[in-house]
Amino acid sequence: MRITRSRPRPISGLILVACAAVLAVTGTVTATVTASAAAPSHPAVSAEYGAESGAAAVAQAAAAHPADQADQPARSAQAAPAADTLLSLNKPATASSAGGCCSAANVDDGVSTTRWASASGADPQWIYLDLGATAHVSRVRLQWDTSCATAYEIDTSADHSSWTKIYSTTAGKGGVEDLTALDGNGRYVRMYGTKRCRGDAGHGYSLQELAVYGTLGTDTTPPTPPGTPTLVSDTPNSVTIGWTASTDDVGVAGYDIYHDGQLCAQVNGSTLTATCASLSPNVAYGFYVNARDAAGNVSQPSGTLHVTTPPSGDTTPPTVPGAVHSTAMTSSSVTLAWTASTDNVAVAGYRVYNVADGARTQVGTADANATGTQVDGLTPSTAYHFQVTAYDGNGNESAGSTPPVDVTTSAPSSCAPAQGVCTVTQVGTDDDVVWGLVTLPDGTILFNERDAHDIVHLNPKTGAKKSVGTVPNVQSTDGEGGLTGLEINPVSFGSDHWLYIMHTSPTDNRIVRIKYDPATDTLQTGTEQILLTGIERNKFHNGGRLRFSPDGKYLYAGTGDAQNGANAQNTSSLNGKVLRINPDGTIPPDNPFHNAVWSYGHRNVQGLAFDSEGRLWEQEFGNNIMDETNLIVKGGNYGWPSCEGTSGTCGTAGFIAPKHTYPVAEGSCSGITIVRDFLYVACERGTRLYREQISGSSLTNVQQFFVGTYGRLRTVEPAPDGGIWLATTNGGDKDSTPHNSNNQIFHVTVA
Repeated sequence: MRITRSRPRPISGLILVACAAVLAVTGTVTATVTASAAAPSHPAVSAEYGAESGAAAVAQAAAAHPADQADQPARSAQAAPAADTLLSLNKPATASSAGGCCSAANVDDGVSTTRWASASGADPQWIYLDLGATAHVSRVRLQWDTSCATAYEIDTSADHSSWTKIYSTTAGKGGVEDLTALDGNGRYVRMYGTKRCRGDAGHGYSLQELAVYGTLGTDTTPPTPPGTPTLVSDTPNSVTIGWTASTDDVGVAGYDIYHDGQLCAQVNGSTLTATCASLSPNVAYGFYVNARDAAGNVSQPSGTLHVTTPPSGDTTPPTVPGAVHSTAMTSSSVTLAWTASTDNVAVAGYRVYNVADGARTQVGTADANATGTQVDGLTPSTAYHFQVTAYDGNGNESAGSTPPVDVTTSAPSSCAPAQGVCTVTQVGTDDDVVWGLVTLPDGTILFNERDAHDIVHLNPKTGAKKSVGTVPNVQSTDGEGGLTGLEINPVSFGSDHWLYIMHTSPTDNRIVRIKYDPATDTLQTGTEQILLTGIERNKFHNGGRLRFSPDGKYLYAGTGDAQNGANAQNTSSLNGKVLRINPDGTIPPDNPFHNAVWSYGHRNVQGLAFDSEGRLWEQEFGNNIMDETNLIVKGGNYGWPSCEGTSGTCGTAGFIAPKHTYPVAEGSCSGITIVRDFLYVACERGTRLYREQISGSSLTNVQQFFVGTYGRLRTVEPAPDGGIWLATTNGGDKDSTPHNSNNQIFHVTVA
């Protein structure tokens, strides 16, 4: 094919002004539709993507870079098709690396004076954009800084894992490269550079703008659930499963494999087996599969395959912890220290026991790298005899330290500020998953049984309890859905008696309210009002926490992403969000996106609490790196799925950083509450309660309590005397089976 080059002809000023005006309006409308609400508007957008499009852009580029037109035929001088729409403005960007000056987010902010810069001296380097939905890509416009690419390709992908090349060149010259007449499909679009224009070690790749044009797909039908997995093989540290294929009206693009709500593998749509690695020996896991199509629709889950990994060949226990001794003591706690154990593979952790009358009762744990711990929840003026053991990843446990450390706790006293947490009193038990919990004006408690779908009335002074009723239309998910959030309006409950409830239904997650009759101690199900529907459901990641603002004007709700990370960044979706509605379910007019969404970019929100300044704090689960505590602001973007805690592209402009993070092994935290501007965080996998002082907009003086004492902790709420209620979540909290748990509810006196 022969390309004839000619010098651009002058354009009539009147025609140029008219065309520029039309294109500028088009660019402005596109920016309004596609821009992230958290990002500022940029007046330069219409000039950048309007007046410079088509022939005008090539003419300007030729003036700046005369040799630039000698590239491949895809870089045509004709205008882009009228149907092309700018899809990429302010969409999440992820890069192989980024210099401190030049984050990935700069590449599609519509401003040519900002840029993304990769690490220097290394090939290949790449950057991709998440368009939020599958698109047909017909045009890509690159505006390079001086450090351009000689060789690069443009790729599309449905899952940012498997990529399809839709353009490549080895003759890149930089400047503006406007690639038209492209033909690709995918949600993700990548520039993959393999050779730099400036090959010395001091330079990398530098893109001022990466603009993607095309049309978004309209497929809204998710695939069918895949078949229940079967076991292919297992080892002490991995499990391989297989399943029967899902079907889709367009086609299955890929499968996401989970264990217990944690993503552990992804494969393409033609692969029906996968391996989840990095598991522990002799541990029970629940594996299931979700299918997704090219448009980003995610299926409901497959059934669950329960697998206990085989033990490893390691039969050697760690050495006994040495020199165990006490270093501090109060009326309700003892601090122990020891010298570290050793193991032929690795020490996985420590257990602390109280030895009395020939029995050994576990009262605490410590992490693998610890050489001490504080044992909490002890009884004042009581003798204890502590032993410490070490265990490894295969479950081998050392003998107990000898001799036992004998300590008698001190007499009861006031709860000093330095002590933090003091007396613990069990006020109730339950055999279901205790989720939402509220205190009534008379000091008694109502709580939700997640799997039985009942609301229970508990008198904490006597331990007496009764079910006040079953919430209608609740359906569990064989995971963590069911009857979750429970809240009362702090201002109006005394007169209106509404219970605000969040639960999973057969079709979605929703928020309802039902009246409670104190006279008959019953739930008046006939009064039910449905306040908000359409929050997607899945086996896990259903969120569920409710919290009223202190003035009673607004109800906030935490939702999960329904195991589809795209939901979190889509402000039209109610998933992966903190929501805000009026008590009657209407939308407040000052909500940032004119729907129920208040903040976005969350993975799975299960904790909400207000501080003394009326600020909202939020707790959410990470996947396998870290959990996070956030200070929520109106319209804020908290980064998921590009950012998990402080990992990933968390430095990207527009993503709000967490105030505190927790390794998942020491976290997996659910409920939070605030008492006297101390934040209390209840953690499940971490089996501990964090206490953190709110100081300005920071969290300081972080302490840990009850580490391993009571097992998994889910719910923490303020008690009327200035203490807190604390509920465990042990046994049956991932299978939706009613009445197969063993849980306790405590009253805890705090400083």
